[in-house]
Order: sequence, then C-alpha cells, then structure tokens
Amino acid sequence: MAEIIDLYNADREHTGKTAKRGEPLEEGTYRMVVHVCIFNSKGEMLIQKRADDIVRWPGLWDVSVGGGASAGDTSRHAAERETAEELGLHIDFSDRRPVITVNFSDGFDDFYAVEADIPLDKLHLQTEEVADAKWAAREEIETMIDEGIFIPYQKDLLGYLFFAREGRSTWDL
Repeated sequence: MAEIIDLYNADREHTGKTAKRGEPLEEGTYRMVVHVCIFNSKGEMLIQKRADDIVRWPGLWDVSVGGGASAGDTSRHAAERETAEELGLHIDFSDRRPVITVNFSDGFDDFYAVEADIPLDKLHLQTEEVADAKWAAREEIETMIDEGIFIPYQKDLLGYLFFAREGRSTWDL
C-alpha cells in the first residue's frame, strides 16, 4: 500500500491535500522531508549506508537518518519516527528545532543535529533501508563524496551541519 504524504504551499502551510509518496506533485504544492545528523563528542557524524535495493541512492552512504514525513506528521514527529525506524534509537524531538531547512524543487528538508555518544552495537538497523552505520569525521565524509560513495550533498551544507551541531548559529557569532 502506498504511503500518503501531506501537501504544503510555498509558505509551508498545510493545504489539506495529500498525495501518494513518489507520485508527481500538483503544481504549487510541496512535501516535507527530514534528516537527522547525530554527532558524538569527538565531533564525528554517525553515517549510514543505504541498502542496495532502496529506490533512491542505493548503496551510498548518507547522514545519520533521512526520510519523508507521512500524512499527519509534524517535522519533529517525522524525525523521531525515522530515527526509531532506521536506527532503533528513541530520541525525543519535542524541544528540538531544525538547525537548517533546505528548500528543494518540490519540498522542504529539515535538518536536525543531535549530540549523543551511541555505541554502534546499540543500533538496530532497519535492514530494508540501512545496510551499515559508522562514525566519520567531516573530512572523511567529504572524501567519500569525492569518491562517489556518499550522497552528493554540497560540502558547504555538511560544513554548516558540523558547525551547528552544538546549537550554534551564524546569528550567535
């Protein structure tokens, strides 16, 4: 059964309409996506390798968690749900805000940053979506992007996520 998503207008207001995930969106409507970047006390990011048979970016490494919001989800709830589904981690997002929101052609992508020292053996990977996980420094991730084995995020975006991991913002400088 196809997953249903909520549709938003350009001001990020819910339109009251829904669509099936993966289908083209009606002109002037947008979807919501979330990413969670988990950092340890060494400043490394937990990254995941996407399963080989997943539709988008199969077999590539990615940030800690990523996924689309389902119908009825808030951004926070989607981040919490995706983190539990993909990594088996239960993190409370009720008091968290995204460190950055990136607009893309048909949606909004909220990036959350979380500081937590999580042993890899405590993860419960959702094998349908996640093949592996490891901790990586920013430089290693940038090298992986160059090698074509990491989703090709803009390195400036990754740099900002590493910068903002401690709740810092350019407004706080």
